[in-house]
Amino acid sequence: MTRKAEPSFRESTNIMFNRAVRLMDLPPGLVEKIKVCNATYTVRFGVRLRGDIQTFTGYRSVHSEHMEPVKGGIRFAMSVNQDEVEALAALMTYKCALVDAPFGGSKGGLCIDPKEWDEDELERITRRFAYELAKRDLIHPSQNVPAPDMGTGEREMAWIADQYARMNTTDINARACVTGKPISGGGIQGRTEATGRGVQYALQEFFRHPEDIKAAGLEGSLDGKRIIVQGLGNVGYHAAKFLSEEDGAKITGVLEFDGCITNDNGINVEDLKQHMMKTGSTKGYSGGDWHEPDAPVMEKAADILIPAAMEGVINLSNAKRIKTPLIIEAANGPVTSGADKILRDKGCVIIPDMYANAGGVTVSYFEWVKNLSHIRFGRMQRRQEEDRHRLLINELESVTGHQLSETFKQRYLHGAGELELVRSGLEDTMRVAYQAMREVWHDRADVSDLRTAAYLVSIGKVAGSYRAKGL
Repeated sequence: MTRKAEPSFRESTNIMFNRAVRLMDLPPGLVEKIKVCNATYTVRFGVRLRGDIQTFTGYRSVHSEHMEPVKGGIRFAMSVNQDEVEALAALMTYKCALVDAPFGGSKGGLCIDPKEWDEDELERITRRFAYELAKRDLIHPSQNVPAPDMGTGEREMAWIADQYARMNTTDINARACVTGKPISGGGIQGRTEATGRGVQYALQEFFRHPEDIKAAGLEGSLDGKRIIVQGLGNVGYHAAKFLSEEDGAKITGVLEFDGCITNDNGINVEDLKQHMMKTGSTKGYSGGDWHEPDAPVMEKAADILIPAAMEGVINLSNAKRIKTPLIIEAANGPVTSGADKILRDKGCVIIPDMYANAGGVTVSYFEWVKNLSHIRFGRMQRRQEEDRHRLLINELESVTGHQLSETFKQRYLHGAGELELVRSGLEDTMRVAYQAMREVWHDRADVSDLRTAAYLVSIGKVAGSYRAKGL
């Protein structure tokens, strides 16, 4: 079968939605209301650059307003189009519902190659795009809250936040108009690593359940598991770094746009990332074997595959050759609907994107709450918590006559600051959401995979919200 038979990203999303909703007892009208995108705004604006007016096309799609504000990233890429943005907005709706983040789904994008413009030019473009969206309330703390996505980061979010504040000088909650900001601009500790950290927590929770490990044809823990990572951007880098450094997994393959690195003994992720930052390429890295970009590294034998870049990288053309028994979708839509069926028929377990990469929106939720409350997490209780623990330690040592070890005392007396609280909240979110999915997966005879289970949980919550509104 050729790649031409492949459905688009949006079609794949709808196919998977339809497969799940057939198992639910919902009125057809409500199903249609949940499925369709509420609105998509297309903007074309000009910016004078390099002695001429350059015209750019951008989008902001709102999929569902069952809860407000709506939430979703803004990506800068030449591949941005309306269908892609609407599919991503739909995934945001289901993702937020699954992890109990109180948002509807939205997504935005600007058709641009950020590498073609210098920083000053990119700032002017970003600010004009933000202006076009904000004046229509498509950037607003209580209506539509963007975040970083592919091609954007803390820098762009800081520009957007400042542009909104300039347009709304009396809005005390202006910083909450966007998340993923730098700490100095109202951001939150742990946001940059959040999606990759969420992937780690998702895998840790999967490996807590022997029944699930067995379903994937695996055994034991994450320690020693061979992992292939497709895409060493923010998400792939952090996921690979945490899994290898903290859980003992071995990163045996890394795929990037300009080449692939393999090493059966394990790749030092931090060393590879530093090499790429220094040289701009994977070429010349001494810690593994280099291969051409089209090398079939994703098809190598391993235990876990983490697609962490673009949608559709596992498709009808290569799904049959994928050997890993467990795939965790760190990117949005990396497995097409056709490939999903092939992999399921082979017995491969797929931890779906709407759950696996929800760490970003979860910590974005924490940042939004921080901005609205105007206080850093942990500021009020951290020292009081330390004093209470110190009182207990002193009393124990006095009563028993024994000194507790300094290592124990240091760890026990350490009060939780913002980063510790963020990680705790993220881990709890990922664990609870996984347990909700696996309960459906194992308890219902008509549900054979985690993706369908995730859709059932999330669609059920969205339907509940609409019913509560009287729809």
